[in-house]
Amino acid sequence: MAVKGESEASETAFDAPAEARRLVRQARRAALATIDAESGAPYVSLVAVATAPDGSPLLLLSTLARHTKNIAKDPRASLLFEDVGAENPLADPRVSVSGPVTATEDPEARRRYLARHPGHKGFSGFKDFSFYRLDPETAHIVAGFGRIETLPREAVLTEVSDAAELLAAEKGATDHMNEDHADALQLYATRLLGAPEGAWRCDGFDPEGMELSLNGHALYLRFPQPLRGPGALRATLVDLAEKARAL
Repeated sequence: MAVKGESEASETAFDAPAEARRLVRQARRAALATIDAESGAPYVSLVAVATAPDGSPLLLLSTLARHTKNIAKDPRASLLFEDVGAENPLADPRVSVSGPVTATEDPEARRRYLARHPGHKGFSGFKDFSFYRLDPETAHIVAGFGRIETLPREAVLTEVSDAAELLAAEKGATDHMNEDHADALQLYATRLLGAPEGAWRCDGFDPEGMELSLNGHALYLRFPQPLRGPGALRATLVDLAEKARAL
């Protein structure tokens, strides 16, 4: 499904940090590059991904997997996220996010990952599986000719230190939107992001936007401005629904 969101702006309006964060937020898979524990050569594998509230990538890995054994010896890794089509993929945006990968027992990491990959719940409790988090240090985005930048950590992550109220309300707001406002979710996806019709669902929120998914495909709807509390989230969702209906 080649769907592009509002973030596809003109050359003059290109916002590399925002585009990098969009690519990471809406991804449900990525290429994981690690350093092979035996040969020392690069090793790349395909993994399912989600994000922490601040945008740090989350993984569910088995200790039996080669990439997990590599991380245990050397935690340095990179994840490649892409939003490319089949016609000319090298002209479409992708970003490589690099940093150490470590295991996490944060229950929010588990909740957010499984909200985006509900089919993984069954084996997430197996003894050899654990949740991991990549702590971004840098990112390199390529979004077409003349749109290439290396970004520092602070450009990749979302500020959440003052958004505790919003994050505390995130699960309830997500459930509410899915249970009571399916019509609004479809409007966001189809009229604001140009996606095809379907039963789009909300996978979650962060201060900068919301994630929508349909049949394993995902989109990221960026808010007009960062939000810090549930009241601002409610007002913004109403405004976006009215904007979508007016289109």
